[in-house]
Amino acid sequence: MSLLFRNATQDDLKSLLELENQCFTSDRLTTRSFQWMISRAHASLIVAQDGSQLMGYCLVLFHRGTSLARLYSIAIATHSRGLGLGKQLLDQAEDCARAHDCAYLRLEVRPDNPVAISLYERNGYRRFAVFHDYYEDHAHALRLEKRILQHRESREFQVPYYQQTTEFTCGPACLLMAMRALQPDRLIERRDELQIWREATTVFMTSGHGGCSPQGLALAAWRRGFRVRLQVSIAGPLFLDGVRNEHKKEVIRLVHEEFCTELRHSDVEHVSSNQLDLALTLKAGGQPLVLISSYRLTRSKAPHWVIVTDYDEDFVYLHDPDIDHSQHRQALDCQHLPVSHKAFDKMCAFGGNKLRASVTLYARERSSNAVPCTSSTEALY
Repeated sequence: MSLLFRNATQDDLKSLLELENQCFTSDRLTTRSFQWMISRAHASLIVAQDGSQLMGYCLVLFHRGTSLARLYSIAIATHSRGLGLGKQLLDQAEDCARAHDCAYLRLEVRPDNPVAISLYERNGYRRFAVFHDYYEDHAHALRLEKRILQHRESREFQVPYYQQTTEFTCGPACLLMAMRALQPDRLIERRDELQIWREATTVFMTSGHGGCSPQGLALAAWRRGFRVRLQVSIAGPLFLDGVRNEHKKEVIRLVHEEFCTELRHSDVEHVSSNQLDLALTLKAGGQPLVLISSYRLTRSKAPHWVIVTDYDEDFVYLHDPDIDHSQHRQALDCQHLPVSHKAFDKMCAFGGNKLRASVTLYARERSSNAVPCTSSTEALY
């Protein structure tokens, strides 16, 4: 068998559908899905061809602005199984991910598929989570990952994930995740997401509903019993450049002034700085929410809140509460996203004035001297 590995084209649609129907009884890709993956998606669909026959394919999805790739699917024709094609397709997927500057490749597999699990684990993939009720028949999915560049020892992820339920509640969603990480028994409910938004919003933005300011989120966390460290590089009020109406600008100023008055009567630690040492912050038990520009993730120049879940010598790991379904993404595609230090540093500077802001939560039982206040050469922003 002399195999050719190449990118799929529209001419392969019929063969791909036949292969899909042969290999899977549910959760099948449709003609429309294949067309999207071939022509428009941020993805690579690689086929294995022997003569005029397609013997199999692998589909790799990429997450813009991050170093993460996802192996969405591998399919092998019945008559081609047992010949090592699965390993070759897996190698193709990893090579493709590395070519896109990805350091991690993740995948999902059914627990009742021991052949596939064995293939992945033999090739260095490790189990790191279970996604419940993932498949159409409500079966769970095992989540596996491999560090395909400079392997790092396994780490534990402690921050739960919560998807924002509106386009304007990224900040409250991140705050809910941080509170749950510090208080595992705490419930995460949508009514809390909306209540926090009501408390923390600056009322107006360029269009639509207002977003949450760093000051508003810090106060919302403080009212709920957490120790809070607020860092903002610009005094504020923020985001005025995106509002043309003078009446709206005045409302934003009044809301900001009230936030500042409340902060002075709280024990929120307020630092006018653009330095955040994430390594020390996480080691001290902090849960940092960071304001970023969403441009590198979605090509939309909007302020957006994410929560940092981990940090190592190469990457900052994020939960992004906003799931872009137009890119065929699911919740698991937005969790623990590895972002290079350089890319993260650029994300954290919002707008022409390079605004940098963060809100870090700590459990109350920690002493105040646990808060890292130093400026480090390794500081990310």
